[in-house]
Amino acid sequence: MEMLCASVRNDLQNNDTPTAVSKIKELLEDQKNIPLNIAITGETGSGKSSFVNSFRGLTDDDEGAAPTGVTETTLEITSYPHPKYPSVTSWDLPGMGTTKFPADKYLKLVGFEKFDFFIIISADRFTENDVKLAQEIQRMEKKFYYVRSKVDNDINAERRKRNFNKETTLTQIREDCIQSLKKQGVESPQVFLVSSFGPHLYDFSLLQKTLDKELPEHQRDALLFATSSISLEIINKKKAAFQSRIKYYAALSAAAGGVPIPLLHATIDLSMMAAVVTEYVNGFDLDKPSLERLGANTGVPYSDLCDVMKSSLAKQEIDKGQIMKVLTSFAQTAVLQATGEAAKWIPVFGIAAGMSLSFCSTYTALNYFLDTLAEDALKVYERALSVNK
Repeated sequence: MEMLCASVRNDLQNNDTPTAVSKIKELLEDQKNIPLNIAITGETGSGKSSFVNSFRGLTDDDEGAAPTGVTETTLEITSYPHPKYPSVTSWDLPGMGTTKFPADKYLKLVGFEKFDFFIIISADRFTENDVKLAQEIQRMEKKFYYVRSKVDNDINAERRKRNFNKETTLTQIREDCIQSLKKQGVESPQVFLVSSFGPHLYDFSLLQKTLDKELPEHQRDALLFATSSISLEIINKKKAAFQSRIKYYAALSAAAGGVPIPLLHATIDLSMMAAVVTEYVNGFDLDKPSLERLGANTGVPYSDLCDVMKSSLAKQEIDKGQIMKVLTSFAQTAVLQATGEAAKWIPVFGIAAGMSLSFCSTYTALNYFLDTLAEDALKVYERALSVNK
């Protein structure tokens, strides 16, 4: 990053604005297109396809969802790019031990090398085949994670009992899986309990946190943005990741110019800003399809989720006119001003005096949009969970 800033500063000082703009755009595109390939495997009926759909923010009957059913639906190795972040791909793998995919040739047949990590799913106890697969993955120095699926079915079955306790039931399920793995020679296994129909519940967010900690640094944001906003920690991490890019967008706006904003006396690239705000809306899952799915998963009406949001930019297509309207309103209320936080980046990029107001205006505006939408994401999350408290 420091080398990029120095290079851009040199270009701007030499009046080579097109090259400076090109370098910043290339960096931002590279950040948004880091590939991440996730292998999902397990025996027939374990819930692999539903997990793939849930991870991608889809329900089983959404367009583009992996097919699910009571019989084996994964007969071939199938890739499912994330609908919002297509560089992140979930691979739905056939179960190991079938005639077409025998255990001793499984990893070779599925193309082991192309996957960054494996998720081994079971709807009950983990089998001998699951353990053999994990051992082979470990031998080849890649990561794997045990996921116990369909936990909601177990909870609903136990709920009928007079002495039902949810936390006790979850502890029993987890301990049963762990003991089963230990008996098969697995040392200190960690098992994540999930329900693909309630990703905001149980261990989904813990799984994401573990992956975030163990992935290479350059892939963490790719995973983060592809993960639904199912916890306060994920929302805050997304906000921090978005915020780290604002200085580059502000430099782009200052260098490329754009549309004069009344009362600001600065030109701003409204098309760029509309695209960035759209990224915020999609990243925080505040787009209409995501809100409707969250409502369906939690039982909270879509209208109730919308009611808690402050921003008028969520739930809809964002265009330059909407951005202009908000910016003009900011200027009238003196919300937009050259702040110290924005100004500190001007010498770093070598922003010329004539561009500095546009840089600060864009920087401050994008921070305002980000703060507002992150706050809305937190409110939506809290409202969605309110029925489960």
